[in-house]
Amino acid sequence: MKLAIAALLAGSAAAFVPAAKQASTTAIKESPYENELGVIAPTGFWDPFDLSGGAKPETFEQYRAAELKHGRVAQLAVVGYVVQECYRFPGEISPGLAFADVPNGIAAVNAIPSLGWAQIIVLIGAVDYWGFLGDFAAGKLDLDPEELEKRQLQELQHGRLAMIATLELFRHDSQNLVEPGFDGMDKLITGLPFIY
Repeated sequence: MKLAIAALLAGSAAAFVPAAKQASTTAIKESPYENELGVIAPTGFWDPFDLSGGAKPETFEQYRAAELKHGRVAQLAVVGYVVQECYRFPGEISPGLAFADVPNGIAAVNAIPSLGWAQIIVLIGAVDYWGFLGDFAAGKLDLDPEELEKRQLQELQHGRLAMIATLELFRHDSQNLVEPGFDGMDKLITGLPFIY
């Protein structure tokens, strides 16, 4: 019994002994892509999950193309969220369902018929797989390389901001479905009464 008590006391005393210091490093792993377009202050090259670590240049280009594509879609989503607050197309989205009857935002997911979702998914899949809406010569500006790089960086930045904005709109809208009027506002866009 005395041995058990002594072992417990020794074990509890060990809890208060300072832990051995481990060498820590603050060095960030170098990446071959840290000088690519889109690396901006203050974050620099930000890849917290090391997705580009060991990635071939072709893979990195695919990642960049996906980021650009998602940014463009997110920009359209933000504009669509705002426009549907103040304007609806005339007519019907499907037989018996007028555009005006489809609710705004996340609530519209349940209002769209299943055939409509099938059309949306097939169109997105075709565009993504076969590259429709790809690289067209028409509409491209003849810019000097410095100005082109500046505008490409702006497009990446706008797309990144739009992805964050889209997620916030989804979050706000979802919370409003769970608890209507949680923020005391009856409309998504406040401060601009003239749009309603």
